[in-house]
This record gives sequence, structure tokens and C-alpha cells, in this order.
Amino acid sequence: MLDRDARLYVAGRRGLAGSAVVRAARAAGFTDVVGATSAEVDLLDRDTVFAHLAAVRPDALVLAAAKVGGIVANASFPTEFLSENLRIQVNVMDAARAAGVRRLLFLGSSCIYPKLAEQPIREDSLLTGPLEPTNEAYAVAKIAGIMAVQSVRSQYGLPWISAMPTNLYGPGDNFHPEHSHVLPALIRRFHEAARSGAREVVLWGTGTPRREFLHSDDLGRALVHLLDHYDDPRTINVSVGSDVTIRELAELVADVVGFDGAIVQDTDRPDGTPRKLLDVSRLTALGWEPAVGLREGVERTYRWFVEHHGGARVGR
Repeated sequence: MLDRDARLYVAGRRGLAGSAVVRAARAAGFTDVVGATSAEVDLLDRDTVFAHLAAVRPDALVLAAAKVGGIVANASFPTEFLSENLRIQVNVMDAARAAGVRRLLFLGSSCIYPKLAEQPIREDSLLTGPLEPTNEAYAVAKIAGIMAVQSVRSQYGLPWISAMPTNLYGPGDNFHPEHSHVLPALIRRFHEAARSGAREVVLWGTGTPRREFLHSDDLGRALVHLLDHYDDPRTINVSVGSDVTIRELAELVADVVGFDGAIVQDTDRPDGTPRKLLDVSRLTALGWEPAVGLREGVERTYRWFVEHHGGARVGR
């Protein structure tokens, strides 16, 4: 286990994942949890990152900073998703190694796995088939991050690790109508429909793809658990181990929000990967399990959205 007085740096501490890690680390007794906002430190600027980490000198680092988005954003801006994520990862990892950071956890994404991987998806499915085209650029960047962690372990003997979470949601999520992930997008869409009195909400795709959803607070607890208990070159999945169809998710969100109109499928919109259920057996074997059920998590996220609607990243 990491000493609770070790300096833990969270890159991306204001984001959905990073802020959850900060909360979980403090709840677990860490007394020196630090980081910087994007306005304070531009992770795309290599010299700035090197100077910053050299000054801060953390003992451990969680790399949760990334350019993220839903299907439309990934399909529309593949160049940015590839370039920015590669640069963030290389800059932070190289600077961390130069600053003597012994323990690093790189946070990836379940989109690294092949589109048609056997379900539930085991960690050894990586690089065994073609990726989902709509987020291929982002996935390749994350795969490069895993390779970087493994290379550092092999060449320098440092206990760096990587973890691949499933679809995240929770307080502080991005609720942009087109560039967000599916669950926050649905929360916004049904909220606006209920408040405006609309009689129907359009659901992208066929509604049949299956997805699992992990509340950000569960992710935060899982990553702190991995910092304490995991040391292996292989990446490890972080998920809940159960999934729902997008249609079932939409119906749950509609019920939580209070929308009683029709849900209409727009089959001209892409579905993405047919199913993406992660095998979480290696994580549960380490003694971790999720604590937030899907309905409870959606209710909590919706309350946050309503309370912070004026300041949330809802876009226009």
C-alpha cells in the first residue's frame, strides 16, 4: 500500500475521472493530493509539464487527463483525439519518469478492445481484431499509453500500471447535446423534453447495443485500490460486470427525469460497437466491487445536473 502521506498527483483533477480519484484518495486517508488545472499547466506543452512535475515532485501519479467525447465527437475530430491524447500521455509520462515518480497509474478506456471481441471482454483481447471505426483514433492513442507503461516497466523496472474503465458517468460530467457520452446526453435530452412538454424524445441508433456504466465514485475507489494492491504489466479492466441496452437505459433515464412521452429511434444515427461488457474478474479477485447501482447513480447524477445546470458543461 502507498503511504498515506505520499504526495499523490492527479493529472486531470477537474475532470469526471480525476475529480473522483481526488475524492476517493482523500477518503482513503491520503493527506497530500495535488494537481493543476489546464489553465495552470498545459499538458500539451512538453517543457511546461517537465518543469511543473520537477517542481512538484510527486511520489505517485494518476494520469486521468485526456481529450474525451462521444461517438459524434470522436467521428468528427479524429485528428485531435489522436494527437492531443498522444501528446498528453507522452509529456506526462516522460516528465514523471524524469521527476522520479515511482508509481504511476495510466487511465485508458474500454474502447481499446476489438469491436467484435468475445464477451465479456478479457484483458487479453487487446490487439486481437479491428477496432470500432467511430472511435479508432482515440483507441489507438490509449493503446499507445498502455504500451508506454509496459515499456517503462520493462526498461526501468518501475511499478507503473494501467487500468481500462468502462463507460463512466457521474457528477461533473459533460452534458453537451452532441459531444457528450450517451448517458449524460440522455439526461439532458429527457430533462429538456420534460420541462418543455415535448411528447417525444429521439434516441440515436437502434437502441439495441448493450453497454455497462460505472459511476465515477466507484472508479475513484477502484483506482485507489489498484494503487495499493496491483502491480502487473497487463492492463486491468474496471467495470461493474453487467450491462443494459441503450433502449433500457433511455427508459430508466426517462423514468428518473419524469418524462412520460414517446421514445423514437433514429436509425440513421450510428450504433457503435454492438456490445461492450468487460470481464472484471481480475479486479474483483483483488477484493474490489462496485457500490453504486445504475438507478441510484443516474438519480444522483441527475440531481447534480439540476443543481448545477447553470454552470454545467451543457454547451449550446
